[in-house]
Amino acid sequence: MKTSRIIAAALLIVGSGLALQAAKAQQAGIQRTDLVQHDLDTPGREAVQVRVDFEQDAVSVKHSHPGEEIAYVLEGSLEYQLEGRAPVILHAGEALFIPAGVAHVAKNVGSGKASELATYVVKKGTPLVVPVK
Repeated sequence: MKTSRIIAAALLIVGSGLALQAAKAQQAGIQRTDLVQHDLDTPGREAVQVRVDFEQDAVSVKHSHPGEEIAYVLEGSLEYQLEGRAPVILHAGEALFIPAGVAHVAKNVGSGKASELATYVVKKGTPLVVPVK
């Protein structure tokens, strides 16, 4: 019984590490830079802030997050396609709220590089980015 608990805990730790690596994996034309990761006063929740740079015409994979995201466009123009909604184009200085679990895609639709500041409020210990088919 004790051995099975140790094995289960080890698998959970390894699985969490692999999920974190998958979330941080770089996609062609997209560069993610982790800025801040900090526990919140709400038990089990954390805030994560990431700068995401998109080369011209770069498109993210369809994905969701285990919590809310606030996307603030720093530079260029990005089109966001949230599941069940019409696409919206944001320009530098504009922001978008993306509810927890909503599948979405971001695409650079400008004539050069585009960047966003993504702020997530998520469940601690879960993968930050969940690919969606």
